Amino acid sequence: MTAPVRVLVCDDQALIRTGFATIIDAQPDLEVVGECGDGRAAVDLARRLDPDMVVMDVRMPVLDGIEATRLLAGAGVENPVKVLVVTTFNLDEYVYEALRAGASGFLLKDAPPAQLLQGIRTVASGAALLAPEVTRQLVGKYAARIRPVPGTPEGTALAPRELEVLRLIANGLSNSEIAATLVISQETVKTYVSRILTKLDLRDRVQAVVYAYRNGLVT
Repeated sequence: MTAPVRVLVCDDQALIRTGFATIIDAQPDLEVVGECGDGRAAVDLARRLDPDMVVMDVRMPVLDGIEATRLLAGAGVENPVKVLVVTTFNLDEYVYEALRAGASGFLLKDAPPAQLLQGIRTVASGAALLAPEVTRQLVGKYAARIRPVPGTPEGTALAPRELEVLRLIANGLSNSEIAATLVISQETVKTYVSRILTKLDLRDRVQAVVYAYRNGLVT
């Protein structure tokens, strides 16, 4: 049997934290290995317990969820942990900063239990929990903040077709939409996406979007 996904739950509200833990632990393929109420404790517990992923609140005492995410999943972190941010704010500055800090996705706290569980499984599998239409909205709201400074080099490690696919990802297109635009199969698109993430050392499509804007590949 496949080992269950080991989850650390971090939220400063005990009722929400307990609720999440109860929902997660009731699933045969998921296991809560720890709970905590602030970002510093999340970092310490994650480093000690080595969970597969962390369900992370944003606004917390001692150390907020954004900085905790950066310490656990940010650039240059050895053995980064997957982080799913759960917040009361929909696509606000906090969510954007958390994604930029290394989170693999986000959910709202009022999401139904089934959506929380799906989100955990999605992030644990290595995918990003960010629908294409959400990517468009996120980029539309915050693109100006991730524009490159003069002289930022482009992603020259990518082949021309890979650059084309990356630009389409950054514009919020799904795999099926990219396939239709380039007149190729969805399987071919998946192959290109995988190559792009590998070559640029990115974990998911969210990071690919930020990379594209920061390196001047999208205007």
